[in-house]
Amino acid sequence: MRTETSNQLNKTLQRARRQTLGDLLARTRERFPNKFAIAYNEQQLTYAELDDFVNQTARAFVADGMQKSDMIGLMSRNSLDFVVAEFALARIGAVMIPINYMLSGEDVQYILEHAEVSGFIASEEFAPVLDQSADSLDIKHRYLMDTSATSDERLQPWATLQEARSTQSKAFIDAEIDNDDLAQVLYTSGTESKPKGVMLSHKSIISEYVSCIIDGNMESRDIAIHAMPFYHSAQLHVFLGPAIYVGSGGIILGAASPELILETIEKNKATQLFCPPTVWISMLRHPDFDKRDLSTLEKCYYGAAIMPREVLKELAERLPNAQFWNFYGQTEVAPLATALQPEDQLRKLGSAGVPALNVQTKIVDDHDVEVSPGEVGEIVHRSPHAMTGYLHDPGQTAEVFRNGWFHSGDLGVMDEEGYMTIIDRKKDMINTGGVNVSSREVEETIYQLDGVSEVAVISTPDPYWIEAVTAIVVPKAGETLTNEHILEFCRGHLSKFKVPKYVDLIEELPKNPSGKILKRTLRDRYENK
Repeated sequence: MRTETSNQLNKTLQRARRQTLGDLLARTRERFPNKFAIAYNEQQLTYAELDDFVNQTARAFVADGMQKSDMIGLMSRNSLDFVVAEFALARIGAVMIPINYMLSGEDVQYILEHAEVSGFIASEEFAPVLDQSADSLDIKHRYLMDTSATSDERLQPWATLQEARSTQSKAFIDAEIDNDDLAQVLYTSGTESKPKGVMLSHKSIISEYVSCIIDGNMESRDIAIHAMPFYHSAQLHVFLGPAIYVGSGGIILGAASPELILETIEKNKATQLFCPPTVWISMLRHPDFDKRDLSTLEKCYYGAAIMPREVLKELAERLPNAQFWNFYGQTEVAPLATALQPEDQLRKLGSAGVPALNVQTKIVDDHDVEVSPGEVGEIVHRSPHAMTGYLHDPGQTAEVFRNGWFHSGDLGVMDEEGYMTIIDRKKDMINTGGVNVSSREVEETIYQLDGVSEVAVISTPDPYWIEAVTAIVVPKAGETLTNEHILEFCRGHLSKFKVPKYVDLIEELPKNPSGKILKRTLRDRYENK
């Protein structure tokens, strides 16, 4: 009897103390039921309406037999149903696996099989890809997003979220979920090997939201634009999730086109925007940048890649009402790790800032011994943000969590004040003639040259140097650059061994939907040139 009473008490205590993604939205609804929550195309919802959709969708999933811990793949561009599905899955304890829609069919199949998914949620555009990639799996649930019906005969086994939830109750559905339960598995880009499944618990994600809100000065009065893909942890967990937690408004965009972003800022008087450096650069170069009223933009964030110093200076000049934050991290820490505040942007230009609220960071050598300020080493973290491990990969999990710290694979240096500067990814260091060269340092130098829009520096095979420093440069529209002009500039600003051995001028750098320059693609392209 005492054991039964104790178990019941533990369940009661657990429920009373619970803080999951599903609870997060319910609490925001109670604080701001009639406040604008989210808009997509012509549809705009209050927090009460958004929460109603989530409850109805969660009940539809349960009615269909979906259970706690079921692995559910989600493949779609940004949309309202993406947000609804995320919180509905969280509310019943199912695990969301957002899938990069730019992946090849082979990579999609690998993720579905590796995660052992039992259900799909997808836009009509990507549903056939999931069907074709899941021949070996027992798929019990198939839901189409953003549509009430489909005329495609191939998709007849698929139900629509809209129809499935239409008859369901709007009452809160209270499942047995714990803070430490698995909430999502986000697959890394697989730049060096097959994608790895990053397991994030409810606690990991919400701890990270708290850091984002505090270190990013996020408030309920903000109007944020969600332009970057939700399948990526940056937009999903640094901006969308914290915005819903704090109760601000959000505009969902289906694509991160500079023209659309600039138009949306003006139309909706947006105050907050996150973009990686490549998208900020595209906006700066767009003819609409000086035509649109961007005066309401107060809070601007960059991350996911290193922002060139010259670009940051230009942004500060052309958006005088805006403050800028640099957010640095990786998917394995959900993803925020460090932040550089607006007041430090010029004083610490190029820095990734200091550890976020719930993060402890240090720089270590190859033996995991902390190095002195000014010395280069690997960046490691301790944080409740951190993943619970890589799915089905205890060996790799143990490797990156050596000695009780998460090892990022990034190289950095910390100054006397505790501000960290990212030197490079380990794989982006170029060993040319036996000497290490940081690709970032060369890129920063070339960005100072008038007429340069974008640049990527990579290593290419060379019979003499083994690895040759190679610069791929995109000129600004209407500008004329030559290889010799670029090399001459580099000779005047870099040590001799750091000057590129080769320069190539192209019209556009390859990027993923998150705006990251695909250096692996460039390395493959130039390997045999």
